[in-house]
This record gives sequence, C-alpha cells and structure tokens, in this order.
Amino acid sequence: MKFTDRNVIRFHLQVLYGITVKSFDKKKERLFIGGAKIFGVPLENLPRRYIPEFGLVPCFLVDACSFLLERAATVGLFRKPGSLPRIKTLRAKLNSGEGCLSSALPYDVATLIKQFCRELPEPLFPTELHAALLKAQALPTLQDKTSALQLLSCLLPARNSSCLHYLFDFLSKVSHRCTENLMTSSNIATVFAPCLLPPPNKAEMSEGRLELRFLVLRTFIENPHLFGNKPVLLSWFYNFN
Repeated sequence: MKFTDRNVIRFHLQVLYGITVKSFDKKKERLFIGGAKIFGVPLENLPRRYIPEFGLVPCFLVDACSFLLERAATVGLFRKPGSLPRIKTLRAKLNSGEGCLSSALPYDVATLIKQFCRELPEPLFPTELHAALLKAQALPTLQDKTSALQLLSCLLPARNSSCLHYLFDFLSKVSHRCTENLMTSSNIATVFAPCLLPPPNKAEMSEGRLELRFLVLRTFIENPHLFGNKPVLLSWFYNFN
C-alpha cells in the first residue's frame, strides 16, 4: 500500500484519537476567473503574494494585516465595528483594484478582514473538517487536543492552510498587545468564530458546540506555530515503514 501524507495523518487521527475525517480532497476545482474583485471570491481567484514562512497569501489579507499590525494598540480592535458608509466605500475601491488601505481607519480595516473571511464561498476551514476539529478540542488532555488539532490543520488544502496560518500568526501578535488593545486571544477567538468556523445548521448552535468552536480558534491563535506543521510522529511512521 502506498501511503501519502494525508493517509498517514488520517490513520493517526483514527487510531490515536478516534477521529474520522470526511474526505474533501476531491472537490471539483473552479475555473480561474480574472478580475480585481476581493470579497465573495474563491481563494484561487484572488491575487496572492508569496510569503516565505506561510506560502501564497491573498494580497488583500497581507496588506490589511500589515496595516493593522502597525496599529495593534488600537483599543477594541476587531471588537468595535467600523463605519458602514466608510466600509462600503472601501469595499467598492478594493473590488475595483484601487489601493486605499493606507488612508483608512483601523476599525474599518479590521471589519473588512472579518467580512473577507465570512464572505468566502467556502469557509477557510472546510465544513467537512468542522466535526473533527470539535472532537479534537474535546479530547481529555491538552497534549491530545493540540496534537490532534495540529494533525487536522495539515489536511487543509494548501491555499487554505497558507491563509489561515498567516491570519493566526497575525492575530497572535495582536493578542500579545492585549494590555494596550484589550483584545486577548479569547476576545479575538470569540469575534472570529462566526467568520472562520460558522455553524452549518441550528443543531450546531448549542452552547457547548459554539464553545468548542471558540476554543479551537483560541488554541490556534495562542499557538500559531502548530498550524500546518507535521508532528514528529509522522517522521517516525515513515522511518518505521
């Protein structure tokens, strides 16, 4: 039997943690459609920039996060909403290919990042992975939780993984300024849960399930280095075989 990384990861998740992951590897690829539109566009249709540590990341996300990183001390960043009229104007300019973030206000740009994530045709965390992520977060020990979540992050398509890794690294840096901006990792996870792990139905909106979604995001915000990095146990598996 020929093992691929994903087969090995699924094997370990099943054997070690009892987590079965639905397959989402064979989704039909969309045809590339050119254009400057940013919001509501599939990741593969967006202009992306290569960032050595993360891979190809949407240019909008890189520009918006870089802008906010210089203003990370802003109180209530991501929690306080921006101005709807200003945001509407910014969206129109961005969707027409106009660079306009340098003169924008932090709350408006923070709101745009949330809208960008929320309006993607498919969530950055594919819905097929949600149940497994929640089951991993519910494991009894901290080591098991983080190991299983780390493995699950390695199953993501490359474009999703690069985008999420970059975003979590940025959000982690914002949370490190919490004494100034009052935005802890918990605050940020609460804000981003509906954008990154939206419940697909009413059954998933119970208090317990929503809490698990929040905790998954908090784990990645507090440990962005885990994201997309294959654990040592995979190297052991290949050496053994």
